[in-house]
Amino acid sequence: MSDAAQDDVDDVWGAALAEQGGVITDAQPAPMRNLDADAAAANLPPGSLDNILEIPVMLTVEIGSTKVAIRNLLQLNQGSVVELDRLAGEPLDVLVNGTLIAHGEVVVVNEKFGIRLTDVISAHERVRKLS
Repeated sequence: MSDAAQDDVDDVWGAALAEQGGVITDAQPAPMRNLDADAAAANLPPGSLDNILEIPVMLTVEIGSTKVAIRNLLQLNQGSVVELDRLAGEPLDVLVNGTLIAHGEVVVVNEKFGIRLTDVISAHERVRKLS
């Protein structure tokens, strides 16, 4: 914003303040809910994670990845094989909202694919990676 434009804004606010007598006396703080009181009412200790336990997150299992040129991507068809950056039998990465939380291996249960967690990243380590 240019100095002249800022001066115009200041003049408008100055005029509005002068119109009110120069001092705002009826200002009130905005009403805010007391989250600690809400937690106490729900018998939750302050800072408890129970408030967020029902929030859905995206869990992703990453088998591997690779980079391909658009030319090669356009040549893919049914039956094509794409080589990934992982070896067969290597643990898969389990990510929650893009953050690695565990490693695992593919299993089949009742004809559906699943993943058995073999190594879970500690909560301390996950929190450290967020900051």
